[in-house]
Amino acid sequence: MNIIIGLLIIAIGAFCQSSCYVPINRIKAWSWESYWLVQGVFAWLLLPLLGALLAVPSGHSLTDLFTADHMFDINMTVLFGVLWGVGGLTFGLSMRYLGVALGQSISLGTCAGLGTVLGPIMLNVIYPEGHHLEKLTVSVLIGVGVTLVGIAVIGVAGSMKAAQLSDEAKRAAVKDFNFPKGIAIALLAGCMSACFNVGLEFGSGLHFAATSGLFKTLPATLLVTVGGFATNAVYCLWQNQKNHTWSDYGKRSVWANNILFCLLAGALWYSQFFGLALGKGFLTDSPVLITFSFCILMALDVVFSNVWGILLKEWKGCGRRTIAVLVVGIAILVVSSFLPQLL
Repeated sequence: MNIIIGLLIIAIGAFCQSSCYVPINRIKAWSWESYWLVQGVFAWLLLPLLGALLAVPSGHSLTDLFTADHMFDINMTVLFGVLWGVGGLTFGLSMRYLGVALGQSISLGTCAGLGTVLGPIMLNVIYPEGHHLEKLTVSVLIGVGVTLVGIAVIGVAGSMKAAQLSDEAKRAAVKDFNFPKGIAIALLAGCMSACFNVGLEFGSGLHFAATSGLFKTLPATLLVTVGGFATNAVYCLWQNQKNHTWSDYGKRSVWANNILFCLLAGALWYSQFFGLALGKGFLTDSPVLITFSFCILMALDVVFSNVWGILLKEWKGCGRRTIAVLVVGIAILVVSSFLPQLL
C-alpha cells in the first residue's frame, strides 16, 4: 500500500508540473525574460526554502546543515544546480518551438534516462567506497530503457505531425513551431536538466538525523534550485538589458495579475520535487523504486504534458495514425513507471 501511495504522490506532482505552463499564458504585457525571472523567484527560491524548512527539526536551523564537513557535497549540489539551470532555460525554448506536449516529451525523456543513470555513476567516481553503481540494477536499467522507448515513440508521433501539417496549421497550434531547431534545443535541455538528479544525489546526505523520511531530500532540492536560479537570473537580466524590457517591472497595472500567475506557475513547478520527496518517503521498502523514482517523475511529466497538449489542441489536424502512435507512446510510459517493481 505504501508503494501505491508513494507513486500516487509522485503522479500528482507530475500532473502539477505539466500544468505549470497554463497559468503563464495568463500573464500580460511582460516579455518572456521578465515573467521567467519572476516565476523563478517563487519556483526556485521562496517555495524550495519553505519546503526545506519542513526538514528542520525543533531546536535546529537550516544553516546547521551548511558546515565545513559538508562543504564539498554542498558545492557539488549547487554546481549541478547551475548546470541544471542551463537545462531550465533551454527547456522553456523547447516549449516555444515544439509546443507543450512534444517539447516536454523530448526534454523530459532525455532528462529521465540520463538523470537516473548519471547520479550513481558520478557518486561512484568520487565515492567508490559507497558502491553506488549497485543502485543501477537490471530492473532499473530495463525501466529506463522502456521509458526511452516510450519517449522515442512520442518523438515519432511528433515527426509525423510535422510532416502532416501545413506551416500555417503548425503555427496555429504552436506559434513559433520549428521541428529541427526545437528537437536540438529539447535534447540539450534534457541533457542539462539531468543534472538536477545528480545534484540531489550529491546532496542526499544533507539532512538531520531526526528529519522525517518524507522531507529528507528537500534541503538538497533547495541547493539545486538556488544554483539553477543563479543561471536563469543572469540570463534573464541580460535579456532585459539587451531587449530594453526593464520597463516590464514598472507596469503597475498588470503587477497583481502577473504576480498571481507567476506564483501559481512556480508552485505548480515546485510541486513535482516536493511530491518526489514525499513519494520517496513511502517507497523505502523498494530500493529499486527509490533509484527509479526520478525517472518515474519525468515519465509521468511527459504523460500529463501530452494530455495538456491534446487539450490545448496542439495535435489538432493530425491523422488517426499519428494520434494512435502518440497514445502508444503514452501507454508505454505509464507501464514503465511501475515496471521495475514487477521484475
